[in-house]
Amino acid sequence: MKTLIAVTHLLGTGHLSRALTLARAFAAAGHQVRVVSGGFPAPQLNADGIAVTQLPPLRSDGVDFTRLLGEDGFPAEGSYLGRRQAALCAALRDMQPDVLITELYPFGRRSLRQEFLALLEAARAMPRPPVVLSSIRDILAPPSKPEKAEKTDAVIGRFYDAVLVHSDPAATRLDTSWPVSEMLAAKLRYTGYVAPSAAGRHPEQAGRGEVLVSAGGGSVGTPLYRAALDAARLMPDTPWRLLVGGADAADRIAEFSAADSPAVLEPARQDFRQMLSHAAASVSMCGYNTALDLLQAGTPAVLVPFDAGNETEQGLRAASLAPLNGFEVVKTAALTPTALCAAVKAALRAPPRVAGGFRFDGAARTVEIAAELAGGRG
Repeated sequence: MKTLIAVTHLLGTGHLSRALTLARAFAAAGHQVRVVSGGFPAPQLNADGIAVTQLPPLRSDGVDFTRLLGEDGFPAEGSYLGRRQAALCAALRDMQPDVLITELYPFGRRSLRQEFLALLEAARAMPRPPVVLSSIRDILAPPSKPEKAEKTDAVIGRFYDAVLVHSDPAATRLDTSWPVSEMLAAKLRYTGYVAPSAAGRHPEQAGRGEVLVSAGGGSVGTPLYRAALDAARLMPDTPWRLLVGGADAADRIAEFSAADSPAVLEPARQDFRQMLSHAAASVSMCGYNTALDLLQAGTPAVLVPFDAGNETEQGLRAASLAPLNGFEVVKTAALTPTALCAAVKAALRAPPRVAGGFRFDGAARTVEIAAELAGGRG
């Protein structure tokens, strides 16, 4: 069976990371798979053994997802977008896949609807049209107007065989963030969470007894890091470690060092997931991958969901996790060193949370669903 996955990440790399995890599952099951990526390259992600076609890349202008910037940093227009669409459709024609997966579209990436619709029309015109699936995370950005949900339903009804919801319905159902019509409900397939295998314990017990603070790369985590630097002074008997990501990590660490905090500062580490098994607590935002790491490890956690630019996804996810033992939520508007310390202490006092209590086999289940719908092709 041949599978093509089309994905464009515009701000963080979570969408591409999830697409690559799916691709590895298809490859592990003996299927041919290709990822067509329309965001900027993310060399820190593991794409070993996965065929990746890179389109002329786009990124959002901060949290403005309607303003898309190209390689030169200027708004992408005309010929640039045309080259992307041509390359995307060429990848489809060259591969002739049995399964076509669009990541997030049509529930998001509406600013790229022209190229996605061109892809879907090209797929329908193939001599042997592929099974078409939409791949979405547990929480979506809710539609700002009812007609956006209606337009999404129209595209789903016209082109899609199923919608893969990468969530455990025991934790979060799609209707938490998106209106689910009768038509859409009939097409939903809950896969479980798409996550790599649990990391297990660290061979050197790195992070033991520490409060681990992480906020990905870029400036969006700066308020969280600054609050943590001061919070570490208020909890002198508990070591704090700040893991700073991004290409400019060294510069940001130098800047944060001026705060003269007792917290340890270092670049983001590849063994972070293993460190969680030994940490006293985690402090982080609440992206999809971060939430799964915490659920798998069972680490007491303080969530500070990203909410700039009217973003609601992380807040909804944090709210869905808050009832579980050992999760505390601090909103950005309420983020102070004192509030952060109080939340960490509350998370530490909570009864233990059972690690691995949810389904994390979403990638393998996605392959099974795709193969069932494709009817044994390939």
